[in-house]
Amino acid sequence: MVKKMKVRVIDEDCERDLENSVNEFLTRDIDVIDIKYQVSIAINGEEQLYCFSAMIIYH
Repeated sequence: MVKKMKVRVIDEDCERDLENSVNEFLTRDIDVIDIKYQVSIAINGEEQLYCFSAMIIYH
């Protein structure tokens, strides 16, 4: 039986929330192929906005 690859993208406003969300997703019965991590920042006036994201590739 051939398993199809799937992708799950998770994004959060802070690192700890992303860790919790990824760890929660990884409790499923899946075979993880890879996890990609990224941080983005934007400036709005004097405010800095962060986006922490992870893409999980799995079967």
